[in-house]
Amino acid sequence: MTTADRQIDPRGPRLGAFVPLTLSIVALVLGPGLGAIVIFAILVALFLPGAIVGPQATAQGWVFRTFIRPRLGPPAATESFRPPRFAQQVGLVFSAAALLFAVADVSLGFFVFAGFLTFAAFLQGVFDFCLGCEMYLLLKRATTRAA
Repeated sequence: MTTADRQIDPRGPRLGAFVPLTLSIVALVLGPGLGAIVIFAILVALFLPGAIVGPQATAQGWVFRTFIRPRLGPPAATESFRPPRFAQQVGLVFSAAALLFAVADVSLGFFVFAGFLTFAAFLQGVFDFCLGCEMYLLLKRATTRAA
């Protein structure tokens, strides 16, 4: 993977956040049951490629690159795929946890994890504030030795 391949358009993850935001809101309205189980199974499948490769590998990333970015033009700057990939990993964990709690019919666990995912997706989509990216940067600072 070249350095250019590791850089992403920062507008893509922001747009992509509206998919989990919308789906998780629907799941929260439905509550832990079959509908939420299906929705969170879809979310787990959507987060998985992003958690492994990065947001450029997600279905939302493909839609952005194929249909939206050509109409927007090039970004003013690009960013590393690593913080958004970490955010995808966090999204995967919280989606999987919400799915497991929905399957187990544990309402409190379902609402906690689904609510956190909804909140994080809302921050990313509406305010362009990536909570997972910020967590990544904090962890990097805490674990990197000064030169």
